[in-house]
Order: sequence, then structure tokens, then C-alpha cells
Amino acid sequence: MEAAKVLALFVVTAIAEIVGCYLPYLWLRRDGSILLLLPAGVALAAFVWLLTLHPHVAGRTYAAYGGIYIVVALAWLFLVQRIIPDRWDLIGGAVTLAGMAIIYFGPRSAA
Repeated sequence: MEAAKVLALFVVTAIAEIVGCYLPYLWLRRDGSILLLLPAGVALAAFVWLLTLHPHVAGRTYAAYGGIYIVVALAWLFLVQRIIPDRWDLIGGAVTLAGMAIIYFGPRSAA
């Protein structure tokens, strides 16, 4: 799978996970409707399914996914919660993206 498709799949996977966790947060902490749990469950099921679509082994996929998740969560902070990430958020996001790229796209031996 080419890099752009893998990255797009990671982003969609992260959005599904964040939505699946954010909706119960709204219910529990922001007096939202209990009905928010229904789309939350659907989003979390989609998240699990999306993880299975990645071409690499699960452990490597999960490790690399963590870096993308962090960056998408920072974008969520800005776009949904209207909080501007500070320089430390941005530096941390850049470091995690570098780690993700090393883990996921690094050359592998044919062992």
C-alpha cells in the first residue's frame, strides 16, 4: 500500500477512535444525551475494523498508529474544541510523526 493511502487510513482510523471516545465524554462530563453512546459504539467498531485493513503486522501497525493518533488528537483539539495547540504540542506531534515514519516505513530485512 502506498504511503499516502496508509497515512489516510491511519487518519480515518484515528478519527473513528476519537469520535468513539469523545461522545461518551460529552455524555459523562458535558451533560449530553445517553443516546450519544450509540454512535460512539459504531465509531469504536469502525475503529477496530479499520485497524485490520493495514498491510503490516499488528504490532507495527499499532505502534505507528499511536503517532498518527497524537497528531490527529491535536488537530481535534484545534478544530473541534477550539483550543490552539501550543509550541510544545506541535513539537511533540512532530517527534511522534518522525517515530511513526521510522517504525512503519523503515527498511526491513527479508527475514
